[in-house]
Amino acid sequence: MALNLTQKLVQAHLAEGDLTPGSDIALTIDQTLLQDVLGGLVMLELEAMGVERVKVGLAAQYIDHNLVQNDHLNADEHMFLRSACRRFGVWYSRPGNGISHPVHMQSFGKPGQTMVGSDSHTPAAGSLGMLAFGAGGVEVALAMAGQPLNLRMPRVRGVRLTGRLPEWVSAKDVILTLLARHGVEGGFGRIIEYHGPGLEHLTAMDRHVIANMGAEMGATTSVFPSDAVTRAFLEGVGRGADWIPLAADDGATYDESEDLDLSALVPMIAKPSSPGNVVPVSEVAGTEIYQSYVGSSANPGFRDFAVAAAIVKGRQAHDRVSFDINPSTRVVLETLIRDGQLSDLIHAGARVHQAGCNGCIGMGQAPASGRNSLRTVPRNFPGRSGTREDSVFLCSPETAAASALTGVITDPRTLDMPYPRIESPRMVAANAAMLVAPLPEDEARAVALEKSENITTLPELGRLGASIRVPVMLKTGDDVSTDDIMPAGARVMPYWSNIPKTSEFTFEPIDDTYPKRVRQGGRERAGHAIVGGSNYGQGSSRENAALAPRYLGLETVLAKSFARIHWQNLVNFGVLPLTFADPTDHDRLEIGDVIEIADVAGALSAGPEIVARLGSGGEIRLRHDLSPHQIEVLLEGGVINWVRARLAA
Repeated sequence: MALNLTQKLVQAHLAEGDLTPGSDIALTIDQTLLQDVLGGLVMLELEAMGVERVKVGLAAQYIDHNLVQNDHLNADEHMFLRSACRRFGVWYSRPGNGISHPVHMQSFGKPGQTMVGSDSHTPAAGSLGMLAFGAGGVEVALAMAGQPLNLRMPRVRGVRLTGRLPEWVSAKDVILTLLARHGVEGGFGRIIEYHGPGLEHLTAMDRHVIANMGAEMGATTSVFPSDAVTRAFLEGVGRGADWIPLAADDGATYDESEDLDLSALVPMIAKPSSPGNVVPVSEVAGTEIYQSYVGSSANPGFRDFAVAAAIVKGRQAHDRVSFDINPSTRVVLETLIRDGQLSDLIHAGARVHQAGCNGCIGMGQAPASGRNSLRTVPRNFPGRSGTREDSVFLCSPETAAASALTGVITDPRTLDMPYPRIESPRMVAANAAMLVAPLPEDEARAVALEKSENITTLPELGRLGASIRVPVMLKTGDDVSTDDIMPAGARVMPYWSNIPKTSEFTFEPIDDTYPKRVRQGGRERAGHAIVGGSNYGQGSSRENAALAPRYLGLETVLAKSFARIHWQNLVNFGVLPLTFADPTDHDRLEIGDVIEIADVAGALSAGPEIVARLGSGGEIRLRHDLSPHQIEVLLEGGVINWVRARLAA
């Protein structure tokens, strides 16, 4: 039987299950990736599980989000993570070394391997022929403890690429075009596999851009073959020996197929405030802007900065525009310095920031309130930039640089200059001292975790009750993101490992009274329900968006549909996720309505449909999509309780 590449990668790592779409599978994991804002929770989870040392082939922790040190909190977190890496056997990427995804791609990515990461953009590693999944931190902790990753076998969508990108069109326009076709839910339950003759014209970093933002379509992950382009990249970073060829078998088929002619693409832009709100740049050209921002994990390659530098060389950014350069890695930054592009950017008026996630996650570079900001980042959810009333557009480096010069959104094809073709240079060798290797096991056992007052142990979570009878305490519309549930930015992120503290910010962008209201009569953690719309929990994988509401007493979420990672995070922390059998029932429910589900365990085991009674009379039909394993975890009150129970048995 001819297999596509996704099927070959899955089959090579199957611990349980088969290749039937929708069936339950378990995959062995070769590598894990952590970033700092969720890495702290993962380390605390390893401690809570009693793990002595990681049991995965390679684990790496990156300090790339919480880099702004306004006070001691972020620095304290860095020291804790360093000690935890030493204690548990994890690589430690020091602050300033760069964003996890491109650094990992450069340093550790290997074709054919599996990876799970506590960041929703972990699928960027698919650019090297890896099978990489974003997940909540507790799932990463389980993988680090040697457990397989449990999921449903996705459908595989094959995207056949033909042609070659025109001048002034780049990889960001490819993924924005696909988002225009499919929207933010169009990849749900699917792995997107790219193939076809057009691949030979996309560099490894071009592929990184596309695989990174596949997450914005809701895709489980994205996969590219490992070919001559992959080999050239690995040889360029001194790891040619890690290359192996990987591709779909001749005659392989896909569950779904589509074609994309690269030569027919035009510059695209996502308007506020969704990555799926995409139009050609020409439709919004002339709109005044305040900020133009180049960088982030979505455009992290040397050429993304070099093409911007070539466009602005000898010119000046408009005096109204904050032209922000967000270097992705120390290697890219040093190469830009060596070859002169950084000077060209600075002379054009650019503001250069440290290598890290920075403004993408609202950690600095926040735009003026209500003013338009053009960014090459992957997401433009409301308030994610760090400004509550923001107006963020997503675009390519070409569009961002052209607009920085003119002060208005500008189709780069209209610039009076030849298109700058960027040749890949010999990159500056990575500073090996910025990646700290794990200690030998005998030395690691003697290391104590360096906890500050802000880094607390995880709260104890009880088992799910025999029955649920709770009031609705919050009702939302569609496309609520994890940024809406647990805000990012410099004000909140330093507390992300402190669940009692972060719970005070829960749902602040939607309803800042929620934490106080669920503490009814002065009681902490009053049991309650939340009613959500479609695509509830889209965006970042931050598990504290599930854990903090659970700490406050959340027992069940009723929604039209869920984003995959948040749905799993709810299960992992003992919150029952249910969907409406009839989506119009969403409109029937209001804050204060009481939801009652008798004999929860029996109802879940009986089948996918559950009948809930309303305190005001009547009933609604709900559905769950839980596997027997997930039901078991849920009834235990979450995966940490589930692991403890098995270790004690």
